[in-house]
Amino acid sequence: MQIKILGCSGGVGNGLRTTSILVDNDVLIDAGTGVGDLSMDALLAIDHVFVTHSHQDHIAFIPLLLDTVFGIRSKPVTVYACKATLNALRTHIFNWKIWPDFNAIPNAQTPFLQYQEINVGETITIDGRNITPLPANHVVPTLGYQIDSGEASLVFTADTTSCDALWVEVNKIKNLKYLIIETAFRNDEIDLAKLSKHLCPSLLEAELRHLVSQKLEVYITHLKPGEAEVIMQEIASIKTPHNILALQHQQQFKL
Repeated sequence: MQIKILGCSGGVGNGLRTTSILVDNDVLIDAGTGVGDLSMDALLAIDHVFVTHSHQDHIAFIPLLLDTVFGIRSKPVTVYACKATLNALRTHIFNWKIWPDFNAIPNAQTPFLQYQEINVGETITIDGRNITPLPANHVVPTLGYQIDSGEASLVFTADTTSCDALWVEVNKIKNLKYLIIETAFRNDEIDLAKLSKHLCPSLLEAELRHLVSQKLEVYITHLKPGEAEVIMQEIASIKTPHNILALQHQQQFKL
């Protein structure tokens, strides 16, 4: 299984793309602005989009993806998310005011956009690849994801602050190889981090203490533009046995 980071920034700017992860060639985890770098052939190959939550930086290119490939491919695209996120997409995006309702095009019986509600712990298997929703703690209902090839797993926490339930599930994973976890704010912004339910380096340090794994490859995502260097310097000073690096645009993992 090949995993490619299409975007991992907490904002936009020259060379920056918001959250999106491509699994092999047909599955997206979130659809931020990084999707816009894909070729037409790559866009046409996407059959499944797993959404963590309804915030714009994670869903921005779902409407544009559907609009681009509609009429060229006949197979529908399935969007997976928790009930609250699906309701947000239906109500606020695919409502004929912001964007056409692709769940009703070309008709209600054979829609181009299919919704599939998923819940924590319910594994979706696609061609031998297991994708399992995980708990998260954000200002809107949010899911993290475990991506499991059978040989190894990668966990993407999505946007979250402290979440004991997440680590209960993560610590059950026997083949965990990579952890992608957000840290959006500096330590001096801890009040803002708590208010917006994100992490800062000191909160990250406390979260990593929950891990039973002796040593993991940990990658930091959702760094705020203009603050990434300071945040990573603060992370470098935390006490942890894990190797921690900033996640990079276009970085690839093999599971």
